[in-house]
Amino acid sequence: MEYVKIEGQFPKFSHCAVTLGKFDGIHRGHRKLIQTILNRKKEYGELAVVMAFVSDRQTILTSEERRILLEKMGVDILLECPLNDQIKHMKADVFIRQILKGDLQASCVVVGEDFRFGHERKGSPELLEKYGEKYDYETIVIAKEMDGNRKISSTYIREELKKGNMEKIADLLGSPFFTAGVIEHGRGMGHRNFFPTANIIPPKSKLMPPNGVYVTVSHLEDGDYPGITNVGYKPTVGENFLGVETNLFDCDLDLYGQKCRVDFYKYIRPEQKFTSFEALKAQIRRDIESGKNWFQEEKELVKTLSFGKK
Repeated sequence: MEYVKIEGQFPKFSHCAVTLGKFDGIHRGHRKLIQTILNRKKEYGELAVVMAFVSDRQTILTSEERRILLEKMGVDILLECPLNDQIKHMKADVFIRQILKGDLQASCVVVGEDFRFGHERKGSPELLEKYGEKYDYETIVIAKEMDGNRKISSTYIREELKKGNMEKIADLLGSPFFTAGVIEHGRGMGHRNFFPTANIIPPKSKLMPPNGVYVTVSHLEDGDYPGITNVGYKPTVGENFLGVETNLFDCDLDLYGQKCRVDFYKYIRPEQKFTSFEALKAQIRRDIESGKNWFQEEKELVKTLSFGKK
C-alpha cells in the first residue's frame, strides 16, 4: 500500500475510487465505505484510495496502526490530509474541482450520509452528486451503520473506551481495540522479581482505555500469545510514563525489538498501588488466573489463534 502524507500539493492519480472521512478507529461504518471502494477495485480496476482527514486530537488509531489495518484490508493508497487552514477554508466546490477531479481524477467518490466538508461544512453528499454529473464521477452514499437505535461513530466508541467496555468496543469496531508498537526494554523488574513481560509505550496521540488490567492477545512475528496486560504507570514501582505491560502466559522468550500488536478483550480491574511487592505479586497471580479462566470459556476465539513458541 502506498502511504502519502499531504504536506502541500496533492499527488496526481487517475481512475480512483475514493472514500473520504476521518477514519478514526475504522469502525463498522468505515468498513462499509472501504469495502465499497474495494468492490469497485475488483469490478472496475479502480485504485482503492482512502483520504483520511487528521487533526491534533488524540485518536483511537495512530497513523501507523491505521496504515497496518488498511493495508491488511487491501487498500491501494492512504492519503492523510491535515485539517489545516487551507483545507478548512477551501470552498466545497473548489475541493471537488481541484482535488477530487483535478488531482485524483476520481471516477467514484464514496461517503457516509452525514459526511460534510469544505468551508463552513457546506459540502455534502448531495453536492458531490450534483458535481458528479458535471465532472463525470459516480457518487455512492452509504447509510450509517447502527447499533440498535444509535449511530455507530467515533464519538460513541470514545465514550465506551473511557468506560473500559472492551466487548462493546470490539462490536462497534468489528474487531478488538488494539495498540501496536515495538517491544522495549523495561527496568527488568518483571524478569527479576515478578513475571516476564513484554512492554510497549504507546505514543501520546493514542487514546487508551482506563488504567488497569485487561485480558489480551499479543500478535508477534512467530504467533499469537494470550495474556494479561497492565495499562498505566505501575504506581507500586513508580514509573513516570504510561506503558502497556503484558504478561504472556507460559512464555519466557526474548522478545525485545519485535513488532507487537496487543488486542484488548476484557477489563479485569483498575490499576492500584500495593503496600509491598509481595502483595503485588499475589495480585498478579490472581489476575493471571482470571485471564486463563476467561480463555477457557472463549473456545471459539482460542481456535482462531496461531500459538507461537513458548
